[in-house]
Amino acid sequence: MASPYAQLKEEAWLANVEIPARGLALYTWGNVSAFDPASGVFAIKPSGVPYNELCAEDMVVIDLDGARVEGRLNPSSDTSTHRVLYCEWGAGMGSDGQRSPIGGIIHTHSAHAVAWAQAGLDIPLFGTTHADHIQTPVPCTPFLSEEAVKRDYELETGHLIVRHFGERSLDPAEVTMVLVGGHGPFAWGKDASKAVYNGRVLEEIARMALMTLELNPAAVPLPAYIVSKHYNRKHGSGAYYGQK
Repeated sequence: MASPYAQLKEEAWLANVEIPARGLALYTWGNVSAFDPASGVFAIKPSGVPYNELCAEDMVVIDLDGARVEGRLNPSSDTSTHRVLYCEWGAGMGSDGQRSPIGGIIHTHSAHAVAWAQAGLDIPLFGTTHADHIQTPVPCTPFLSEEAVKRDYELETGHLIVRHFGERSLDPAEVTMVLVGGHGPFAWGKDASKAVYNGRVLEEIARMALMTLELNPAAVPLPAYIVSKHYNRKHGSGAYYGQK
């Protein structure tokens, strides 16, 4: 009998094999999940399995209470972080009355993004490549407290991200990426494929920012009027980038 989650597992599998294809992780240093808000479940990579050994059937289906719904393998060790983000941003309604468009999440240890996370620094908005995707620096959270790590490391990582966005009044529908201090990048999107795209964008703008500071340690952020122009020509009400 076919799994009722076959399509969701296929989406998650295809996104996970993009991690090495896009140069986002060595070995098994990353995971993607795909979320179905109608069913209240997500499919995620199994823990520690090399990408080239994965198949769609290996994806593990988890509900928003953290119970395993389907799958013979142990899910990613980061599953609880994904679950918190879906509970907070994927399953609920935003302030505008619309469902928050979080349908996929990626976490990797891509080198340039990790370097910024280890430095505990936001990635400055230096150029239009960055502004094409978000209008703010890429936020970096503080370290988790010792108490939070002892309580439930992965769960508390999710709460840290959500809390940090709230404290800085950031909208996860617009700021689709974050660095967790000392740890690494998370990104998300309307589906798992878009999450991978945003994860690759994050790594590239992290690399570009480091190169910018190497060339000019006194480099200044892009002026707000250029940021606004580039973001809105792709995402604003009058967007004209691409084919309609």
